[in-house]
Amino acid sequence: MSRVQLALRVGDLDGSIDFYTKLLGAEPAKRRPGYANFALAEPPLKLVLLEGETGQDTVLDHLGTEVATTEEVAAATARLRQGGLAIDTEQDSTCCYAQQDKVWVHGPGREPWEIYVVKADSATFGPGGADASGCCTAGTEPAAAGA
Repeated sequence: MSRVQLALRVGDLDGSIDFYTKLLGAEPAKRRPGYANFALAEPPLKLVLLEGETGQDTVLDHLGTEVATTEEVAAATARLRQGGLAIDTEQDSTCCYAQQDKVWVHGPGREPWEIYVVKADSATFGPGGADASGCCTAGTEPAAAGA
């Protein structure tokens, strides 16, 4: 199983949940304070809604690919590193109410992408508890020589 992830920062979380429930014909798979996600089999998509500032326009927060195993994250990490891309890895991180292993990379427009596996549910949003700091963001290690 793998599916593309689209994470949006929204100014009206309840209104966005209502809209995407109607648009996708599905209820959120997970709903927590300041957060909701829709996990669709068809099309294979995880839509993540992150609460932003009240009234703000919706903006892209980050993109990703959810995979089934830590081994798939490790294989993606090796492939990205081999390609000379700057990456940042996280093991056993808490983010978006889940324990995850992941690798981050940025596209040419600095758009953040994560390849991740959800290992377990979490009672907290991120490492700071309900605070989103440190979650869904990543630095990167230097690119390989010649990249």
